[in-house]
Amino acid sequence: MTGGPNLLGDYVRARRELVTPEQVGIPVVGARRVPGLRREEVAMLAGISADYYLRLEQGRDRNPSVQVLESLARALQLDDDATAHLLRLGAGRPRRPTPRSRDEAVPEGIATLVATLPLPAVVEGRYFDVLAANALATALSPRLAPGGNRLRDLFLDPAEQALHPNWEKAAEGMVAGFRQSVGTETDDPRFVALVGELSLASDHFSRLWARHDIEVCEGAPKDIDHPRVGRLRLNRELLGIGGAAGQTLVLFHPDPGTDDAGKLALLASAVPAPSAPRPDRRRAGVVSPGAKEGRR
Repeated sequence: MTGGPNLLGDYVRARRELVTPEQVGIPVVGARRVPGLRREEVAMLAGISADYYLRLEQGRDRNPSVQVLESLARALQLDDDATAHLLRLGAGRPRRPTPRSRDEAVPEGIATLVATLPLPAVVEGRYFDVLAANALATALSPRLAPGGNRLRDLFLDPAEQALHPNWEKAAEGMVAGFRQSVGTETDDPRFVALVGELSLASDHFSRLWARHDIEVCEGAPKDIDHPRVGRLRLNRELLGIGGAAGQTLVLFHPDPGTDDAGKLALLASAVPAPSAPRPDRRRAGVVSPGAKEGRR
């Protein structure tokens, strides 16, 4: 068996266990001892031998053809995003030494933009760490502050959970988005530590993580039960930051002229007016253009 994590095998096994025989038209006769489909049933649906499918699931063959992967995607009823993830897992990549985690640095211009925006604004890192946030974002949720982690807070902080009217759906979406964000780069110590911590502290996270769901993070309306202004619906926009791989600028804004706009204005009235941060080249987590060029 090839060394290293068996990402492809783990994924197809998890997805196999979520597909029922009824969903794929297989009659159920007698008691079944496995959740979802049996290995031989997946192999039959995908048009491959049961022995070859077993080798894939056990990690003894990690380089299937695109045609085999696409057949597996159809058999497992994967959507487009999940199929793309399966193809990435099956593409294979040379093993590299385990990297050392590096602090994610917010470009100085982005940090200034976040501080001066009149809307709630946050910079998230690849592992959903909060790298920068303005005062209005922190007024929206005190956990939206540098040093926090959105995944950890959603599963471990009751006050954060109370902000989400449909916490279960929010938790499912965030775990699926986290797995999509990480992709095949699962050997980073930061990733290992975060998943390990949450798996030990939250049975709910463990169950969702074991499903191997994939969801591309996109902008969408977000409902918030705020303790001061009540139910609030804001549009959440996600913008990739050029030159800062894995970082995302998250903006929240209401539809103009709505009660939500009035509630956000009320919330904003209690925070200081946005202003540019004072220049400080030593500020943690911010990289100046000159410093960035010096490391090239």
